[in-house]
Amino acid sequence: MSSVVVVGSQWGDEGKGKIVDLLTQYSDYIVRFQGGNNAGHTLVVDGKQFIFHIIPSGILYEDKMCMIGNGVIIDPGVLLEEIEHLKDKQLEVTADRLMISENAHLIMPYHARLDQVKEAALSDVKKIGTTGRGIGPCYMDKVGRIGIKVGDLLDEQLFKEKLNAALEEKNFLLTKKFNADPIAFEDVYSVAMKHAEQLEKYIGNVSVVLDTARKDGKNILFEGAQGTQLDIDHGTYPFVTSSNTIAGNACNGAGFGPAHIDAVVGIMKAYTTRVGAGPFPTELFDATGEELQQKGHEFGATTGRRRRCGWLDGVVANDAVRLNGLTGLALTKLDVLSGQKTIKMANAYDLDGKPCHAMPSNIKQAASVKPVYEEMPGWNSEIDGIRDFDDLPAEAKDYIKRIEDFTGIKAQIVSVGPDRRETLLLENPFEK
Repeated sequence: MSSVVVVGSQWGDEGKGKIVDLLTQYSDYIVRFQGGNNAGHTLVVDGKQFIFHIIPSGILYEDKMCMIGNGVIIDPGVLLEEIEHLKDKQLEVTADRLMISENAHLIMPYHARLDQVKEAALSDVKKIGTTGRGIGPCYMDKVGRIGIKVGDLLDEQLFKEKLNAALEEKNFLLTKKFNADPIAFEDVYSVAMKHAEQLEKYIGNVSVVLDTARKDGKNILFEGAQGTQLDIDHGTYPFVTSSNTIAGNACNGAGFGPAHIDAVVGIMKAYTTRVGAGPFPTELFDATGEELQQKGHEFGATTGRRRRCGWLDGVVANDAVRLNGLTGLALTKLDVLSGQKTIKMANAYDLDGKPCHAMPSNIKQAASVKPVYEEMPGWNSEIDGIRDFDDLPAEAKDYIKRIEDFTGIKAQIVSVGPDRRETLLLENPFEK
C-alpha cells in the first residue's frame, strides 16, 4: 500500500492531469483535495481530448474510485454538467465510482456574482485575474463560518436557513456597494433542490472511506490543482488562488493523516508558464516566448486565456521542493523545447544587486527581481515519438540531469508529447 500526492511545482498548468492519468493505473483511489472549477486538467487519450474541472481525471478508468475531498469547493451545476459530458462520451459516472465529501463547500450563484462585480470594480493595475467563478468568495464564507456544505443539501430546512441568511448579506453587498441586481431566494433554492436530488447518491464521508482503504492496503493517489506559486500562503500573494495548493493540504483537504503519505511528486513543465496577472521573473517577450506559446498550445483549460511563457525558473523549482517535500519530479512538455539552439534556466535572482534564491514574499520585490541564467545546448530533433529514455538526444538527457542536480530531486517521469502513450515512466512512486 502507498499513498502518493501529485502537485504542481510552478503556477499551475504543468500537465498534472496527464501524470495523474498515468499513475491512476497503479491506484485504487484518486482524490482531489483542493480548489474548484477555476482549475482544469486536460488529457489526450487516443487522440480524444478530455477536460476536467472538478472530477478527478482518474475517472477515465472504470475500475477506480474517484473522490472529491472536503478541501474542494463545488459548483453543483458545473459538476453535473461534467458528469453529463462524460456520459455523452460513454463514461457512466456511478455512485461506486465517485464520492463527494459531505464537508465540501458549495459555490453558490451569489459567490460568482460577487466575484465578477468585485473584479470589475478594480482598476486594471489592481485586478487579480480571477476566473470569476466564485472561488474566492466561497472560501471567504467557509473561513467566515457562514458557508453552505454539500451535506446541507440533504437537509432541506437547514439549507433554507443558511440560504436565507446568506442572501440577506450578499444582496446588501450587491445592491448597496456594487449597484448590482439582487438575487432571488426562490431562483437559487429551486435549482439547488434539483441538484440535491441528482447528487445525493454521491455524497458521503470521504475521510472514513479513505481510512478504511488505507487499512485494507489500497493505493491512494491525491490530485492537486493549480501550482505551488499559487498557494494562498506561500505563493506570489495576492496573485494567488484562494486555497493551499501545496502537498500538506492533501491531508487537510481529504481528512487523511500526514503520517500515511509515502511520496510527493512535483509536476514541472520543462519551461515556465503563468495565466493571469502577477510576477513572472523568467517571462519572455520575444520570438522565443511566442514560439513556446504556439508550440506548447499554451491556453488555459478553464478560461482559454493565453498563457505567458518563459524559461524554466530554478528558484521556483527549489521553492516547490522545499514547500512540498518533493520526493520525485515529473517533467512535462520536454518536446516543446525541441529546436531551441540554446536553453536557459534561472539558477538565482538578482534583487537590487544581491543574489536571491527564493521567491521574495514582498510582492514589489518579486516583481522587480531579475533572473540569473545559465545556458545549455538544445537539440534539433523532435522527440515526441521516443518511447525509451535512452533514445533521447544527449542534450535533452543533460538538461534533465541538470534539473535533477539543481533541485536534488530525481525525475521519475518524463513527458515527450500530449498523448497518454508519450510518457516515459522511469520510476514508479507507488513502488517503495
